[in-house]
Parts: sequence; C-alpha cells; structure tokens
Amino acid sequence: MPRSYLFQDRADAGRQVAEELLSYAGRDDVIVLALPRGGVPVAFEVAQRLGVPLDVFVVRKLGVPGHEELAMGAIASGGIRVLNEDVVYALPDAQSIVEMVTAIEREELKRRELTYRAGRPPPDLRGRTVILVDDGLATGATMRAAAAALRQQGAAKIIVAVPVGAPTTCREIRDEVDDILCLHTPVSFMGVGQYYEDFSQTSDEEVRELLAAPASKRPESDV
Repeated sequence: MPRSYLFQDRADAGRQVAEELLSYAGRDDVIVLALPRGGVPVAFEVAQRLGVPLDVFVVRKLGVPGHEELAMGAIASGGIRVLNEDVVYALPDAQSIVEMVTAIEREELKRRELTYRAGRPPPDLRGRTVILVDDGLATGATMRAAAAALRQQGAAKIIVAVPVGAPTTCREIRDEVDDILCLHTPVSFMGVGQYYEDFSQTSDEEVRELLAAPASKRPESDV
C-alpha cells in the first residue's frame, strides 16, 4: 500500500479503528451503528472484533442543488434535521430549497431503511452505549444529525468512531457527543477518499449482506 494511503480499504480501516475500542468488547449494553453506505464495511469489522451487535442508522445529506457535494445539512430517522447555517444563509430563497431537498431525501431515507433491514425492526437504543461509525468525517453534517437523533431515541452514551476526519470537524463533533475517536486527523485533509487505496462505492447489496451475516459466521479476529 503506497505511503500516501492510510487504509487499503474500508475493512482495513475498520480493523484499525476496532483496536482502539477494545474497552467496549463483549459488553451487553453496546451496539455499533453504521452510517450507510460507506460506514457499513468499517462498522462490520468493529462489531465483529468487539463481539457486539451491528445495525445501520440511516442519515441523508441535504446537498445544494447543482452542487450536491456541498451540504446544507442532513436528516436522520425520527424527524431530525440539522442545518449548516453558514451554507443556508448564502442561498437565495433558502427555505424553499431546503424544504424541497428535505422532501426528496426523506423518501430516500425511508427506502434505504426498508431495503437494509429487510423487515427487521430498528433496535431499541434506550439506555444503550452506541458506537456510531462512518468511513470518515468531512463536514460532519450527517454525523451531527445522527447524534441528535440518537439523543432523541434515548441512547445513554454516544461514541463517534471514524478512521479519518478533518481536524476542525472532529473538534466540533466532540462537543456534541460523549466521546469521539478520529484515528487520523491530517492537517492537509481534502476529502475522505484520498486516504483509501480502494474507496469504491459500497452497494446496497453489500450492506444487506453484512447486516444479515450472523455473528457466528463472521470472520474470526486475530488475537
């Protein structure tokens, strides 16, 4: 793997993250929640290393029309919406744009929840310690929405765990959760994908397969 890459792929990133979370291994109150789709292969490795349940927490970014990579905010299950006020303030007719994009993304959020869970109900998070995993943190909009929604659902403790993130974002998220693990925070951070040798898109089918894998059939971790 070239020196410019921190991780071979998302699975490699997940294994590295897991080694920093071993204090949570085997605890009955702990659950790993992945932000799909890219967070799922990372979270799968974390969950199987720690020996705790894995599920998804669906969050959708609200991208500026025509510049979708720029996040106006994000929505999450439970009717939560978090807005990036700096971006919204700069938009003409901001309210109508935000509402239009929110309506579109709510439909996609519902579709993904149905697709990924295959009829399984969402987990009861009341009183549980949640390790919230993604493949990286850029603006942090989706992670903020997820954390707010988890609070609403009664999670006792929220730990954000990512392989790599923008230094400023990792600092800001720290104030909104109980603990955060940003394994790497490069000063020259330009985007999550630049730190992966293989950053190919995670498919819906891969997400379903990882979520459906019984714990007993997951690969054994090296000890």
